[in-house]
Amino acid sequence: MRPFQYLSPGNLSEAISLLAKYREEAKVIAGGTDLVVQMRRGVIKPKFVVDITGIPGLDYIRYDDTQGLRIGALTTIRVLEKSADLWQRYPIISQAACKLGSAAIRNVATVGGNLCNAMPIADTAQALLALSAKVRTLGPEGERVVPLEDFFTGVGKTSLKIGELLVEIQVPVPLPNTRGLYLKHLTRGSIDLPIVNVAVLVTLEPEDKVCKDIKIVLGSVASTPIRARKAEEIMRGKRIDDALIHRTAQVASDEAHPRPGSIRASVEYKREMVKVFTRQLIQEIVSQYN
Repeated sequence: MRPFQYLSPGNLSEAISLLAKYREEAKVIAGGTDLVVQMRRGVIKPKFVVDITGIPGLDYIRYDDTQGLRIGALTTIRVLEKSADLWQRYPIISQAACKLGSAAIRNVATVGGNLCNAMPIADTAQALLALSAKVRTLGPEGERVVPLEDFFTGVGKTSLKIGELLVEIQVPVPLPNTRGLYLKHLTRGSIDLPIVNVAVLVTLEPEDKVCKDIKIVLGSVASTPIRARKAEEIMRGKRIDDALIHRTAQVASDEAHPRPGSIRASVEYKREMVKVFTRQLIQEIVSQYN
């Protein structure tokens, strides 16, 4: 690991000033579960590491019936996994959280770090995208609120500007009769990287099983997590039956664009698993209304 200077700001203003000063030479560390590994491998070689864990007021889960959910960037994955409020109101977030790595990793990894690492396999990203989440950032030019879908710009890349920090995740109140599920396909247990991960959120008219709205989010099949928008349009506004579910799953599979040559699975296999998971998740969600 290349030598670096460790910096520990006591507040947001100080952290932003340091990041603005050292620009590309600085990296932010919170849980460090991704950054430290990449530094040890020599993938990332920062001259300055800015530790934001000492900044107060960034570790929280708050809910309001009007504003919805607010999650501080330093909230650990373990807290998301264990939160009774999340399991009650946004269970898809907790489902994704409990599938991220091992318990030891979840104890220190933060939701902000998981998003800022910007890997297409990131568990929390799939669930939060399905929920139409936004992120709030602070930087030298002030505050911005960015749809999470626009936050990811490529593998390991985000729309954060020089000096900006992600400080909060904002999730709107779901529509009535909305339910979601998250799945990921692994080969060697919870600490392995996923071959495919899929999140589905459905808003259903319980009496006639008409789909009022649906979000299908695919991970590990493109350079960023992606919405399967064509598949969503097939189902939206229609009465759900097996034929419609199968057609939707096939279109979602067609929208996946895995990288050829992946050591974890072939393009064809990843697309097939997208189809299987999408079909399985929609069927399971619909069955919950019976």
